[in-house]
Amino acid sequence: MLFENYQIDGPFDEMFERPGVPRPHYAAIFDRLLQQGEKSIQQRRHMADLCFRNQGITFTVYKDAQGVEKIFPFDLLPRIIPAAEWQTIERGLIQRITALNLFCRDIYHEQHILRECVIDPELVYGARMFQREMLSVRVPRDIYVHICGTDLIRDQQGRYLVLEDNCRTPSGVSYVLENRAVMKRVFPILFGASRVRAIEDYPHHLLRALQYIAPAGRENPCVVVLTPGIFNAAYFEHSFLARQMGVELVEGRDLLVEKNCVYMRTTSGLRRVDVIYRRIDDDFLDPLCFRSTSLLGVPGLMNAYRLGNVALANAVGNGIADDKAIYPWVPEMIRFYLQQEPVLPNVPTYVCARQDDCQYVLEHLDSLVVKSTNEAGGYGMLMGHQADQTQRDDFARKIRADPRNFIAQPVVELSQHPSLIGENFEGRRIDLRPYILNGSTIRVMPGGLTRVALQRGSLVVNSSQGGGSKDTWVLENGATP
Repeated sequence: MLFENYQIDGPFDEMFERPGVPRPHYAAIFDRLLQQGEKSIQQRRHMADLCFRNQGITFTVYKDAQGVEKIFPFDLLPRIIPAAEWQTIERGLIQRITALNLFCRDIYHEQHILRECVIDPELVYGARMFQREMLSVRVPRDIYVHICGTDLIRDQQGRYLVLEDNCRTPSGVSYVLENRAVMKRVFPILFGASRVRAIEDYPHHLLRALQYIAPAGRENPCVVVLTPGIFNAAYFEHSFLARQMGVELVEGRDLLVEKNCVYMRTTSGLRRVDVIYRRIDDDFLDPLCFRSTSLLGVPGLMNAYRLGNVALANAVGNGIADDKAIYPWVPEMIRFYLQQEPVLPNVPTYVCARQDDCQYVLEHLDSLVVKSTNEAGGYGMLMGHQADQTQRDDFARKIRADPRNFIAQPVVELSQHPSLIGENFEGRRIDLRPYILNGSTIRVMPGGLTRVALQRGSLVVNSSQGGGSKDTWVLENGATP
């Protein structure tokens, strides 16, 4: 049997209430899988693998000696979220991006939150992603965070917790859309019988959010996606989104600035660009303003931006909002700016820039997860309970040398979900990255990227560290699959 050896061994299980008894919203798919049997499931997995391979759905791992381009691992069994559960998630995400956007606006202008000592100013001014060049600069529509991917996990009690916010250049949404397309091909009858909320309109809403911030008076604004190029880890996504929105994919060398306006080189001459969805970090955007050696950016872009002649999404300097040392204060931001209690709680976090926290972290490295404040993709991280003494000693030296660069959190056991491993389903740890668009309204894609730690016992779900993903089904009100 497919679930004969499936173990419910401690973490919250998304699919099963107890051994052999699925949660109500999983009952139909559980019965369907049992009816189809092992041979049919293996055939469908093979179909899914072929879809991903034939469509070139890849990601890049820079440090893998076996090759850079990888087919994105796809886990066949979808994650299902009931409507009532999703309503709480959606409400919490809208609340959170609203507060983060107000924080960015405040930090670069009046700085009320610093003047009232809600957050230590040294944490803000000492952040690598705090851009002094943005002080007093007005951004279009006062929107700093246009596209956000917030990572959620569930603890052993099944509570959703925010692990981190990704406000700079969040990636992964292309895999969400491709996962859904593959699921429709592989399980057409099951999907057709389920009332699952659609996600295919995401590119449309993304384009509308980008057009919303175009300079005033620009009818039918020209939007482009700015990519570092084909060797970037997320290049597939850059080209995918540009194609889905029907806009041009450009590199820095395709753009130029004349008289403080940005133009795109085309075969028919120069065309003015109004909005740039940039997938390049701040430091590489403009060699005249930031890193002078950058070959990825556009000289003079920041002057055009400051003068309001071009809009950038996400806004320059918004990385302060996803600095991991700022993250613990998001609940306080919600209280300060919105006068509300947070809907989605944070994971308890120790900030090594604070002396007492730093001392605690150094004394408890064997039971904490330590993260560098500006790394991503699972890099710059220590899983203390799985590390050896040499690794812990190495991290202790790094923390003492630069405490501002590290935070630590207790090990949260992430929820588990059945994954098809070989011929049977086994429990693997998962998280969830929903995507939020901030334009004329705030929209949360119903679902998001469910990432899977495919290695047994692993808590690291990043694709660069051996993780995969699965389709995420958010059910319509009153629906069961």
